Amino acid sequence: MAYNRFLTPRLDRLATLYLCHPMARIKGLKAKARVPILMYHSISDNDFGKSHPYYQINTSPDVFARQMKWMSQNGYKTMDLPEMLAAMGAGQDLTKMVVITFDDGYRDFYTDAMSVMKQCGFTATIFLATDRIRDTSVRVEDADYLSWSEVRELHAEGIQFGAHTVTHPDLRALDPEQIDYELGYSKETIEQKLSAPVKSFSYPFAFPEEDRNFTRYLVDVLENHGFENGVSTIIGRARPGNNRFCLPRLPMNSWDDHTLLRAKLEGGYDWLHWPQRFGKFLKHRMFPMKASSKGRPKHGITSVKHTDYK
Repeated sequence: MAYNRFLTPRLDRLATLYLCHPMARIKGLKAKARVPILMYHSISDNDFGKSHPYYQINTSPDVFARQMKWMSQNGYKTMDLPEMLAAMGAGQDLTKMVVITFDDGYRDFYTDAMSVMKQCGFTATIFLATDRIRDTSVRVEDADYLSWSEVRELHAEGIQFGAHTVTHPDLRALDPEQIDYELGYSKETIEQKLSAPVKSFSYPFAFPEEDRNFTRYLVDVLENHGFENGVSTIIGRARPGNNRFCLPRLPMNSWDDHTLLRAKLEGGYDWLHWPQRFGKFLKHRMFPMKASSKGRPKHGITSVKHTDYK
C-alpha cells in the first residue's frame, strides 16, 4: 500500500480503539439485538483513486481472507437481511450474528471472495448496478463486473442479490420518473435473470438522512415497487427501530485489521454516525441543490450531490 497504517492520520481509528470500543464493550450485554451489516465493494488491490484509507472501497484478497477467517474462528455466523429483521422482530439474541453485503457487482467477488466465504460457511448479499451486468463481463473505470451467468452460478450457491439502481446515479439529482426507473427496472431485471424475487435495495452514494422529505419519498417508491428492506451508507450497527429501508452498515476495506474489525463488530465504530450526520446536515443547509424547473422533483425536495460514499 502507498500509505503506512501507522503513519496515516486516522482519528476515527484512534477514537474507536482507545475510547469508543472499550465503552461499547461495557454496554455490550445490553445490545444483544444489534447486528453489524458489513459493507464491502471490491475485493482487490485497486484503490479506485481514493488515496486516504477512510475513503477506500477495496479490500485486498489477503486481508479479506483474514477478516473472514477471524470471524469464523471467533464464532460469528451470517444471516441475510430478511432473516435479521425477522429475528429482531422476535426479540432473539443476535450476538455473534453478522450480515455481509457487497455493492456494485464487481467480478472479483466471484474470483477472489466466494471460495473464502464457502470455506468459512458464510453467505452474502450482492447489490447489482444492473447496467454494468451483461452477458459477458464488462470493464468500467478499470474494474471488471460480473456477467449474468456468474450471477446465476453464485445464486445457485446461496448468494442473495439485491438492486443497486440501473446506472448508479445520485438519486437526489433525478426527477421522480428517473428515480422510478432506476429502482423499478433494476429490480425487474434481476428478477427476470434469476427467476427469483428481489426484496432488498442498496442506496448508491452517501445516504441523505438529513433530507427527511426525500427519505420519506424514497421509502414510498421502494414500497410501491415491492421492496421489503434496504441498506444505506449510514454508519453503525442495525438495531430494532431502524427504518428497514435505510439500515446502517459498517464500511470495510483493506485497513480493517482484526483489531479494528473486532471493534466495528462490537459497536466501537457506531459513534461515527454522529459526526457523519452533522457533516451532512451542514452541507444540506449551506449548499442546497437548485433544481431546474425541468428537473425539479414533484415531491418538493432539495438536494446536494455527494461525491463519496460516506
